[in-house]
Amino acid sequence: METRRWTNPTQPQTLQIAVYLLYIDAVFSVLFGGFTNPLGLFIIIGAGAAFGIANEKRWGYWLGVTVAAVGLVPFVLAIVNDGVGSVLNFNFLLFLIMPLALFGLLLHQQSREYQRIWFS
Repeated sequence: METRRWTNPTQPQTLQIAVYLLYIDAVFSVLFGGFTNPLGLFIIIGAGAAFGIANEKRWGYWLGVTVAAVGLVPFVLAIVNDGVGSVLNFNFLLFLIMPLALFGLLLHQQSREYQRIWFS
């Protein structure tokens, strides 16, 4: 019998934290009007990616990486439009922490090795 899980404590710490961040991101997106713009809607899809990662599905991992990369797009566009000086803004750095951490956790060597070996 195949079990479905929301989290998977047997995975490496990097993947576990990434799953939690994807869920948290999706909840905040729903609470603060994520349905009103395409980026928010895409972040809500991150909950599905977290569920896929917790159940060791390769599609979940790659969907999570895609959601993390799309979450970084507004920051890259802000740097391109406003210049590198925008990086010195405290609010900019504060809002950059979560997407950057998620992207780093999913692409960490430990996460990549685990998904390469164990995910189906």
